[in-house]
Amino acid sequence: MLITTTNSVEGHPVAAYLGIVNGETIAGINVLKDIGAGFRNVFGGRSAGYEDELIAARDSAIGEMEQRAASIGADAVVGFRFDYEVLGQGNMLMVVATGTAVRLS
Repeated sequence: MLITTTNSVEGHPVAAYLGIVNGETIAGINVLKDIGAGFRNVFGGRSAGYEDELIAARDSAIGEMEQRAASIGADAVVGFRFDYEVLGQGNMLMVVATGTAVRLS
């Protein structure tokens, strides 16, 4: 499945717009990762624990969006974008992947 941030695919005209598709993931950050991130906040540096959670949540959201697009017969998703939101007391991360499912000619 081709996923692109552009509104078209060069050399492949859109034959049909099938609708908006989304993939959502809500990821919780555990206490140990919070402690590690707290140390990084004091001493500086990157928080590998948080980065790993973010990457996993992003991949999950894309995968879910891709499955939904495939289930309605799409060849591609155009106009793709992410949205991130922190939920709760700051220990939950919501990632939403959104785009338009299309059939290419």
